[in-house]
Amino acid sequence: MRSLPLLLALFCLPLQAADLPESGDHPLLKRFGGSEIVGYEVKRFDSYRLQTSTYRSYDLQTRRRAFAEPPLDIEGKITRIWYESAGETSSTELFRNYRNELEAAGFAILYDSTRDDAATGWNSYLAPFGQNAIRTNRTRYVFYGADSQGIRTLSARLPRAEGDVYVAVLTVEWPKDDAIYKSRRGAYAAVDIIETRPMVQNMVVVKADEMARSITETGRIALYGIHFDTDKAAIRDESRPALEEIARLLRENPGLNLHVVGHTDNAGGLDYNLGLSRRRADAVVAALTGEYGIEPNRLTPNGVAYLAPVASNATEAGRAQNRRVELVPR
Repeated sequence: MRSLPLLLALFCLPLQAADLPESGDHPLLKRFGGSEIVGYEVKRFDSYRLQTSTYRSYDLQTRRRAFAEPPLDIEGKITRIWYESAGETSSTELFRNYRNELEAAGFAILYDSTRDDAATGWNSYLAPFGQNAIRTNRTRYVFYGADSQGIRTLSARLPRAEGDVYVAVLTVEWPKDDAIYKSRRGAYAAVDIIETRPMVQNMVVVKADEMARSITETGRIALYGIHFDTDKAAIRDESRPALEEIARLLRENPGLNLHVVGHTDNAGGLDYNLGLSRRRADAVVAALTGEYGIEPNRLTPNGVAYLAPVASNATEAGRAQNRRVELVPR
């Protein structure tokens, strides 16, 4: 019977906070001490509208919010995490900790609702609540039902050579437990991390017969399987399957002679990209003639920079589509 008091004591201990299964912190941003992950979602590539100014109004027909300045439309890997910090934590304490942490990590603050006189009540709602259907063990409306006076929000940006990172933080406060929203007294933080990057072109390598068919039907074929490092003309090893199919196309069609045309996005000046696109076309021709035995007089390298886009250069996804090599019959 001596073990009974110990057993009762164990049952009286508070339950240990446990993160949502298969969730975790983002490596670029730590959590507030003692908080628990209650919502989590990762998308390899998606679009995101980042708010950087005061909320003004809401259009019921379009379901769009209007702001003092247009939101930033960005694309890349998106990690969305909801943290619950139960107990004595306030929305302000949670918010200040995240802002301090972001600044210490080198982020530039784009918007801070606590420094905006116009951000009161609903004007603080800058998070894209239309995207709130993420995996959670609370409810998707847990941020809707919180105390509107405790809303704090910010957005921030970290420049990186491999792609900028943006963060949106929204904190809210719950004065007491709520069974309907499955919320606990304390504060919640919705943290969205967007790592801008071009979409990976994940298409199967175009086969020689498909190239021939496209050239016959459309007069060209655009290829995304020939890869170069940023601002360089050296062909990467993973381009070999595409080069092999081009060589097979030429061997199976001995009367076919081609312009090999390099295309870039609009990052950099026109003169620079004309030179880069031509060097990349030269590299493709050199590989086909030097490694695959194609006669040099059958291939003519050309570079047109960003003068023939197939998508908008205003987005990462569009720029990725514009970086390509095209084959055009002579």
